[in-house]
Amino acid sequence: MKRNKLLLLLSLLSVGSAWAQTPKKPNVIVILADDLGYGDLSCYGQKLYTTPHIDKLAQEGMLFTRHYAGAPVCAPARGTLMTGKHVGHGSVRGNQPKGQLLQLAETTLPEVFKKAGYTTACIGKWGMGNAPEPNDPLLHGFDYHYGYVNMWHAHNFYPEFLYQNGKKTILEGNKTGTIPKGDFPEGVGLAKERAKYAPDEFDREVGQFITQNRNNPFFIYYAINTPHGNSEFKVGGMEVPDHKRFDSKNWPDVEKDFAEMVAKLDESVGKIVAKLKETGLDENTLIIFTSDNGPHNESGHSAEFFDSNGPFRGKKRDLYEGGIHVPMIARFPAKIKAGTVSSHVSAFWDYVPTVCDLLNVPKPAGIDGISFLPTLLGQKNQIAHEYLYWEFYEEGGKQAVLHQNWKGIKLNTNDATKTTFELYDLTNDPAELQNLAKQYPERVQKMQSLMSQAHRPFELTSLFTLDPSAQRDVQVKP
Repeated sequence: MKRNKLLLLLSLLSVGSAWAQTPKKPNVIVILADDLGYGDLSCYGQKLYTTPHIDKLAQEGMLFTRHYAGAPVCAPARGTLMTGKHVGHGSVRGNQPKGQLLQLAETTLPEVFKKAGYTTACIGKWGMGNAPEPNDPLLHGFDYHYGYVNMWHAHNFYPEFLYQNGKKTILEGNKTGTIPKGDFPEGVGLAKERAKYAPDEFDREVGQFITQNRNNPFFIYYAINTPHGNSEFKVGGMEVPDHKRFDSKNWPDVEKDFAEMVAKLDESVGKIVAKLKETGLDENTLIIFTSDNGPHNESGHSAEFFDSNGPFRGKKRDLYEGGIHVPMIARFPAKIKAGTVSSHVSAFWDYVPTVCDLLNVPKPAGIDGISFLPTLLGQKNQIAHEYLYWEFYEEGGKQAVLHQNWKGIKLNTNDATKTTFELYDLTNDPAELQNLAKQYPERVQKMQSLMSQAHRPFELTSLFTLDPSAQRDVQVKP
């Protein structure tokens, strides 16, 4: 009997020892900036102002030079990040028409975390719905949400209210003016009385969530709405408390406001890192910082003023590099070697499989992404994409494919009489200035074949004239 008790005690001690040696699940924070261009950060070449906290994130982690957003505008880009599907297979293909919502049957990034025992939060701009109920983020795997539900409301940086777990929470002292046009959702407008700045409220919420969940593995999707403009207004829509730190600059006020927005964004990143260190979670937390699409020309701001697209052509709403080639930084002190730079080609739809590999859980069926965890860990077994694909329904319809460092772009897909095809060699022409479609007809045909393969017809709107399932190859004359 004594011998049996001794064996039982030794067994329990052995299990306890093994449990103690089991690595603690890493926390994950994805910070998604809004309309931040590749050239808007000093670690990516910005010269007119600095972003010291984000720069430090890169110095202590890995900076990606070939990372791509899921789309050139808000909602579809966020949909690809949530589902692991590129926009040609997604349920959210554009900002409009209304009704483009994530489907409940789709497995989302927070649901992957939930299945692994994580507590999940969406703080900031959800951007894929019009109001709570059928499209509240709580229905898609988040335990907690604080912020905006629809994208138009998120243009207002001093809103009268935000949503907290599906219910309105009032921001005392804020008053919104009447919008000058259109039938926009509730809460949209330009601030007339300013008391509480929404990004500051979000910073506070993120800090509180980290503190409250310091003993549980957590995932935070921090979709902050800076440096987006209040784009319902042609001028004066870059809403910030002030731009005192840039008063000495000989810049237009709207550009001082934009620089202040980026500075506030940079400070938000600094607050998160400081909170992680304060709570002892810094070493075991993966932070990924990126932007939902390229830079904007809205609210009186000019993307050209700060060279926000860096070395690239195009901006928000373009499928040229400037509209979709975005910054991405990953910091994970326990795993990622500091000061590394990666040219691995990755995209938003890679986040879901990357997290699945990180957590050692099965990947959802039907996704398009490839895990970039080997790159993060400095391993040599990284799998590359055969191609990346985008489509966009505004401005006449557009498609783009990146294949073997060649970029194909089809424009005006909605009118077969105007459809054109452009081909660029990104190795020698990253700015996409020399269209080589006439010189390489075989490569054009390959690109068009990949576009047909990647696009799945969409019931809410058509990318093509007449039959949405019949893509038309463009005949490029020699």
